[in-house]
Amino acid sequence: MIDEPLRMVVDSHVIDVEIVKAAKRGDPESFARVYDMIAPELYRVALYTLGNAQDAEDAVSETFVEAYKGIRNLRDESSFKRWMMTILSIRCKRRIGGYIKERKNVDIDEMLDLPADQGGVSEAERVSVWEAMKALASDEREIVMLATVQGYTTREVSEMLGIPHGTVSSKLHRTLKKLRKILE
Repeated sequence: MIDEPLRMVVDSHVIDVEIVKAAKRGDPESFARVYDMIAPELYRVALYTLGNAQDAEDAVSETFVEAYKGIRNLRDESSFKRWMMTILSIRCKRRIGGYIKERKNVDIDEMLDLPADQGGVSEAERVSVWEAMKALASDEREIVMLATVQGYTTREVSEMLGIPHGTVSSKLHRTLKKLRKILE
């Protein structure tokens, strides 16, 4: 039997762990390949969390700069995606703290610039979901985004955000209930 390299699935792209290892050894081309594969997903999470396209782009850029500088410290190459999401989460939390200080509001018009999902969802339904998401607290949006849109388990979300698993589970349950009520 031929040994296949370990792989991680990222949005229908497959990241070969060997590419991550090469990036970890300092190969900029390998890091660029990984960037191209994971950047769109990181951007979606940042946009859903922050509600502002420019801030989402900045958070993703900062995440990659930090990851590039620290990739040699990554212990398990197969957890690269989770590691990136953790860095992004920290960046988003810092920006949200800045929002609170500056009392900025989420710009729903910018959020609606996201490309429509081709899964049979009408524009009206999409707008309703965005309006409902706007009503959530930033931590609620982040948990919903990671668990339902990106498909992470509550345990993975717990690890990424550095909060207890039970807290993530109960917050996700309450937030989804809240969203259903808002959407009724």
